[in-house]
Amino acid sequence: MGCNSRQASNSRHNTVSVAAAFLSSGQPSHASPLGLSAPLDNRIMPILLRAVVFIHLITVSNLFGLISCSINNVNPNDDPNIPAIAKYLSTKGRYEEVNPYLRKDILAVNRSVLQPPSKRCREIHLTAIIRHGTRFPTAKNVRKMQKLYDLVFRSSDAAGKRWLRDIQTRWRMWYTEDMDGQLVQKGADDHKNLAVRLSKLFPSLISEANLRGGFIKFITSSKHRCVNSTLSFKAGLTELWDIKDMEVEHAENDALMRFFDNCKRYVNEVDDNPSALPELDKFKQGPEMRRVQQKIADRINVPYSFITDDMAEAALFMCAYEFAIKTVNSPWCQLLDEVDAQVLEYASDLKQFWKRSYGYDINSKSSCILFHDMFSRLNRSVRERQLDQQVSEAVTVQVGHAETLLPLLTLLGFFKDSVPLTSTNYATQTNRIFRTSLMMPYAANLLFVLYDCGGGDMRLQPLLNEKPVTFPGLADQPNSIPLYQDVLNRYRDLLSGCDFETECQLFEQNKVLFEL
Repeated sequence: MGCNSRQASNSRHNTVSVAAAFLSSGQPSHASPLGLSAPLDNRIMPILLRAVVFIHLITVSNLFGLISCSINNVNPNDDPNIPAIAKYLSTKGRYEEVNPYLRKDILAVNRSVLQPPSKRCREIHLTAIIRHGTRFPTAKNVRKMQKLYDLVFRSSDAAGKRWLRDIQTRWRMWYTEDMDGQLVQKGADDHKNLAVRLSKLFPSLISEANLRGGFIKFITSSKHRCVNSTLSFKAGLTELWDIKDMEVEHAENDALMRFFDNCKRYVNEVDDNPSALPELDKFKQGPEMRRVQQKIADRINVPYSFITDDMAEAALFMCAYEFAIKTVNSPWCQLLDEVDAQVLEYASDLKQFWKRSYGYDINSKSSCILFHDMFSRLNRSVRERQLDQQVSEAVTVQVGHAETLLPLLTLLGFFKDSVPLTSTNYATQTNRIFRTSLMMPYAANLLFVLYDCGGGDMRLQPLLNEKPVTFPGLADQPNSIPLYQDVLNRYRDLLSGCDFETECQLFEQNKVLFEL
């Protein structure tokens, strides 16, 4: 966590050595050119002057040493309001850390990311699948955070640790279980601002005329944080265009946006199965996590046995929620250094990998229903365009969860490393592409833009978090905008299969066969 006492001591020692050399060097001769002794004042004054400089150098060095330590601890990103560990907060991270240019201008867009192969290309449909905005912690996580707070509050060794004194004297546990994942004001702003940015990126699709004409459809999970995010997204548009004479409707559809709840095989084999995440369990008991727990214990001066893996996770939560909700660099963020945060991020990625992504085939297959829904909308838009009809659904906005987006991204083959994440390959996975801190912040969004480039030339561009990504297997296509037909060919097997009912009932069928 930046400078330690040994580094500070070394800095002072080096300065003392330099100053001492300065003090002893260049002293005037005590004999005059005539061989007579110089007056006493002439001999003493240069020495006194150098002594003053010596003391001044040490004082300044100590001051700059303290400043340097403070900067290393608090502000490695050259912004004192952003924690050093902000980029490792996994699914609890801010959208602005994925797109740092938004810190200066939250409504900034870069239309150069949209580069269709021809000037004739026109956007005809947009599907936007969006995670809810910033939220309060769940009741389960509040309980973990409360245990850590109680322990830190009772710590008796705050000497020399301003961040620890601040927690004990100026910070109070304000998170309560009844908050339970509700959307916060920052989360509402996440969606309002995203709505405005997307209207600037796609002005011909997300327009006042299309909104008033009913050509923009809104679908949401029934969870309050998703419904409120949807309301905020709509408010971003109605406020942008000062629309006060109409209500924009939305539909709640958990079959689409919470498909994981309705997939029996997934629920039984993975979600409710305590033995489904052995790699995560082993990593929590491994040397990397154990070292993080020991460092936390050392920092608050408690026995190692007091810090569980849940408490280490809660330390990251404390920093993450304070930063995401209140945009503050909380003293809790000093409890972990960047190495600690990287280990905890990997633990979170292990969980998401095995519970929502490539760990088990059923994780991605549970999203078949959303996959088919998306392509049915795209196909309908293509048919309507080919018949010279107006596209009936110019924009589809679907608001769900990280658990909605990750399985779909996996089904489509995005962010797949050549080697799976396991409990033993942390050191070799530092450059992995499966990093939820980059993929899945609050308000994460997966966009599919359908272009008509004339003469039957239909193209489809995928973007994640407003940045272009490439369909796996279609990297040779120019500008990340392949022919729509090539995309259909790429996913031919899934389009002809991937039946939600069949995939999700396999567990029950296998169980009956086994009993027979």
